[in-house]
Amino acid sequence: MSTAALVLSACGAAPSGQAGAAGGKSAATAASAQDLGGMDALVAAAKKEGTLNAIALPRDWANYGALIDGFTAKYGIKVNVDNPTGSSQDEISAITSRKGQDRAPDVVDLGQSFALSAAQQGLLAPYKVATFDGIPQGQKDPQARWYNDYGGYISIGCDAKRVKDCPKTFADLRKPEYRGQVALNGNPTKAGAAFAAVYAASLASGGSFDNIKPGLDYFAELRQNGNYTPVEATSATIEKGETPITVDWDYLNAGYAEQFKDKGLDWQVSVPEDGKFSQYYSQAVNKDAPHPAAARLWQEYLYSAEGQNLYLKGHARPALLDAMTKAGTVDKDAAAKLPPVSGTPSFPTEAQQATAKQTLAQGWGQAVSG
Repeated sequence: MSTAALVLSACGAAPSGQAGAAGGKSAATAASAQDLGGMDALVAAAKKEGTLNAIALPRDWANYGALIDGFTAKYGIKVNVDNPTGSSQDEISAITSRKGQDRAPDVVDLGQSFALSAAQQGLLAPYKVATFDGIPQGQKDPQARWYNDYGGYISIGCDAKRVKDCPKTFADLRKPEYRGQVALNGNPTKAGAAFAAVYAASLASGGSFDNIKPGLDYFAELRQNGNYTPVEATSATIEKGETPITVDWDYLNAGYAEQFKDKGLDWQVSVPEDGKFSQYYSQAVNKDAPHPAAARLWQEYLYSAEGQNLYLKGHARPALLDAMTKAGTVDKDAAAKLPPVSGTPSFPTEAQQATAKQTLAQGWGQAVSG
């Protein structure tokens, strides 16, 4: 995957004297733009810092390339993206291992279960964006330490020129004709997309939000019958034909279909009816961000109509979709291109996700080894 911008040098302490604004208030402790004297003051403080450190944001993931470019064009702030293909766990590890360094991430974009974990560890700063009230209940932390930004449904992507009959359900993926072809986007103990894929497989196999074990057993079965491949799916492996079937977010698979169309790759996308699982990623500010004003301005940009519509153009479902639809600010053309799904999504609770993560941590390695 392509990177965004140059990464900061590996050494150095965090900038001394956190950015302040009107009345001498500190950006590092601001819980809203108003705490700094309003948006104009926040923008001024962020421009003075001049830099934003992000991590694990591939440009072809949920349209982050356009979001990064849009933020820089609007505010003149350079965005550094470290480890663009990193996992949610890599992001959390970077916060802890780089504390006090100028290369520490200012902001993180985490699978929701990982955002819950980071909040519990005291790593995130409370900050309410101007549109906070429009984010649905259950998709934000009451203390505003994290809130969902975009999401989608687990889907099955398939290279129709390499696979004669593309699978459309988890039951289909068991068929012997798919031997060595079924891949995940990462390790479910570390990556939100793969974690969700196992959850979806569990729902398709008699499991529930309370019980992810059937999903673990499902992938153990795919490994045993030879259908599962340990190659982690990326845009590069898809283009090379190394992962002709991937279980991944619908917005990523839909993006690949658009990305590779001109290259002659017929990438088909289906949301499996037997394992319908939806989840969102969550934005958060590092409590010890080296550029605290830029971190908070980035959040404001992502949750503005401009930012949310850019997610939508990347085939992702923005957290403020309903609010923007009511306000008449949604990009209707982009919304019409979302992969079709039926029904209303439901989400596992914090406790259910914590239990699921523990189950996977204890059993995933054994399930897919050998």
